[in-house]
Amino acid sequence: MSTLTSSTLSRRLQSVCIAQAEVDSPLGPVLLARTATGLAGMWFEGQKAHPGELPSVPHAPGDPLLAAAAQQLGDYFAGRRTQFDLPLDLQGTPFQQIVWQALLRIPSGGTCTYAALAREVGAPQAVRAVGAAVGRNPASVIVPCHRVLGHDGSLTGYAGGLHRKQALLQLEGVLEKAS
Repeated sequence: MSTLTSSTLSRRLQSVCIAQAEVDSPLGPVLLARTATGLAGMWFEGQKAHPGELPSVPHAPGDPLLAAAAQQLGDYFAGRRTQFDLPLDLQGTPFQQIVWQALLRIPSGGTCTYAALAREVGAPQAVRAVGAAVGRNPASVIVPCHRVLGHDGSLTGYAGGLHRKQALLQLEGVLEKAS
């Protein structure tokens, strides 16, 4: 169950991505990148495992897929969308791919624990490996890793920062907003 390091991911993205764009969100700037077949990632500025600059990838905010991703993210943050309808081409190991596919099955307004996710992917003894794969999810929000909670329901381990995880779960009605 190997993982891709940030530098390996950055090199891979630079070799397979054909366009990138930066868009604003209520939770800070977001980098979108795509390959010829789908969205390769969505990272918040400052997020762990952010690939950093992709100097060999053209900036193309008008790219149809990146524009659709930006529109769907805007609709999500405005409360008009609960699911994303975008082709994905996430770069990761086979184990990471399995975990990311399982994340896509967690419905908006729902949550699960890392242990439950490990059981779902057929690796009940690999909770830490599942947690590492969740933490390397390259498409935050779109692949809803924010819906995974600690065994006691606590907000743990969000690569984009716990303040963002809390805000996303509040937006989806899982948590009440603090007054």
